Amino acid sequence: MPYRRTPQVQARLDAQRAAILGAATELLAERGYAGCSVAAVAEAAGVATGSVYKHFPGKAELVVELFRGVVGHEVEAVTAAAEVPGDPAERVVAVFETFAGRALKAPRRAYALLAEPVDPPIEAERIVFRRVFRDVAAKHIREGVSQGSLPPQDAVLTAAALVGGVTEVLIGPLTTDNAGAVGQLRPFILRALGATDA
Repeated sequence: MPYRRTPQVQARLDAQRAAILGAATELLAERGYAGCSVAAVAEAAGVATGSVYKHFPGKAELVVELFRGVVGHEVEAVTAAAEVPGDPAERVVAVFETFAGRALKAPRRAYALLAEPVDPPIEAERIVFRRVFRDVAAKHIREGVSQGSLPPQDAVLTAAALVGGVTEVLIGPLTTDNAGAVGQLRPFILRALGATDA
């Protein structure tokens, strides 16, 4: 007969996993990916290193799950920001201004999510992350094209270019504390969309 965990044992394991992910989230925000070793996470969570390995095969798998959770919150925030009355171009601007504003509030974490050198599984998550943001923006670009408020264009291509451009703009402020460039995002986005920037 196979071993079955009691509800109490499962609850303890779930709480331990949550504590590990919570500690990893804090370390990522403070030290970035490089400072998020399994040993550091275990120490911050108050568990043995072996306990981390019971839940995650290694650092990459731990950080992949962490990225998914953090990115999920970011996607919710930009999606909500874009679901406001107004024209589609303004909604696209809201997506990227919200993204940039949130990144600047947690620059170390944002740099880890966007640009810090990472292992291949995390880089694969970054690609997913960018595609999700692209799709949120593309939805509103398509709407603008169909309404005639934006010129005809490939919505996915434009949105992907905006994600890449905004990410590149953010990397400087995230690493140098010089957020001045972010103020120029609005005219850049509107011009890229073919909308008026008046």
